[in-house]
Amino acid sequence: MVASTASPTRSGPGQRIALLALAQFVITLDFNIVFVALPDIGRELGFTAHTLQWVVNAYVVALGGLLLFGGRAADRLGARRMFVLGMLLYAGSSLVGGLANAPGPLVGARAVQGVGGALLTPATLRLIFTCFDEGPMRNRALVIYGAIGGAGLSAGALLGGVLADYAGWAWIFFINVPLAALGAALAPAVLPASPPPGGDRKFDVLGAALATAAATLVVFGLATGPDAGWATFSGAGCLAVGAVLLAVFLVVEARSRDALMPLRLLGHRGLAVTMGAAFFYQGSLTGVYYLFTTYLQDVLSYSPMSAGLAFLPPTLISMVFAMKVSTAFLNKRGLRTTMFLGVLVTGAGAAILAFAFVPDGSYWLLLPGLAIWSIGGALAIPAILAGAGAGVAALEQGVASAMAMTSRQVGGAVGLAALVAVATTGLHAEQGAVPPVDELLDGLQAAGWAGGVALIAAAFLCLLLEKPKPADVQKEAASVTSSVREHVDDTHAADRVEE
Repeated sequence: MVASTASPTRSGPGQRIALLALAQFVITLDFNIVFVALPDIGRELGFTAHTLQWVVNAYVVALGGLLLFGGRAADRLGARRMFVLGMLLYAGSSLVGGLANAPGPLVGARAVQGVGGALLTPATLRLIFTCFDEGPMRNRALVIYGAIGGAGLSAGALLGGVLADYAGWAWIFFINVPLAALGAALAPAVLPASPPPGGDRKFDVLGAALATAAATLVVFGLATGPDAGWATFSGAGCLAVGAVLLAVFLVVEARSRDALMPLRLLGHRGLAVTMGAAFFYQGSLTGVYYLFTTYLQDVLSYSPMSAGLAFLPPTLISMVFAMKVSTAFLNKRGLRTTMFLGVLVTGAGAAILAFAFVPDGSYWLLLPGLAIWSIGGALAIPAILAGAGAGVAALEQGVASAMAMTSRQVGGAVGLAALVAVATTGLHAEQGAVPPVDELLDGLQAAGWAGGVALIAAAFLCLLLEKPKPADVQKEAASVTSSVREHVDDTHAADRVEE
């Protein structure tokens, strides 16, 4: 065991968090780079206004449905192995996506990217949770992780615009290939080695299939309901079948010896509340990104590059606030207060932003809502990431992280589908055509307000987290210096992972 970790233990905590942050950068880059190129993709490949969202949802549904499987794989087969495999899947599917010449192959490639993300996300979070003890050092690592994710969102918007304008939309996928390949190549030298696979326990393949099918049907029903009619099988029928499959999934998990999602973890208050907050937060976030991009390009006539540049100020606000304020706030005020305020402020920002969706609008009119929205995210994201592993046993960090991220990603898919359904209800545009501006604005405003109000209401769910005891907060604050020194010991960190 010592021999297998000799090389990785020579890497320091800074190198490890840098590589783990690169993984988050790749995931968020891939997510956001698609948005500004959606109009071009829709026109060139023949998507309709309602089916175009599947360029996003194929990714998030596969990711959300298989995250639990990825979490178990990280726990049992090793986080570093899943990290490398996830990166390689990202590289390969990005290459295929860039070469796609029809909706089917592109959506398929996006689904495979989601599989890569389902392996990579819980592996990355498990490595953070096992390399850094719960407290100030882990909070710091998670803030850096989240801030680099914000950089990925900004870079995705900028690169998406530049590449779509000057090189073609295919390059928004090609750009991922070298980044993901680099991450896979560096992992063996930087990350702690995975222990050898052992035991005769099996993966819950049935549970993974049921979770994915349930999420897919629910999102498909929400996406197709406005076109096909809510009384059809494509609308309410898919929603009903998806709900039934979800119920079956819970029954299977309750009886399974090797459950994909141990239901007893739902009794962990911190994890359960974090899952709920993550669901609503990501649903609003994903939907608002879609609405904001649509408003810029279809109402204000921004080019893809200009739309990409529009994401830069809010992302910089979020990154600066996260690095300067979020760590100290999380350490001093605790998880409960930070998560509540983060979700609340994000929802308020989304609602304010929707008021700026007007015919003669400007970027300056949008900026106040964007700034508030960004500050809220700088608080909410690290708190949600921290809540996923707080108080959970080390051997279940992977599946606990996967449960929270599953809730977040499925919430993103459901939220996007729901807000797009609100935004496009009543539109009468032909395939590839832009709807009348007045109809489009009514839908964008209604959807923006719905997302903001839902998130404000969901913020109060965070108050169900346990209140930190004053003595615990003081003890945690007093341990910052000693914690920093303890975690510089690379061998100690590696030994914790191997255990």
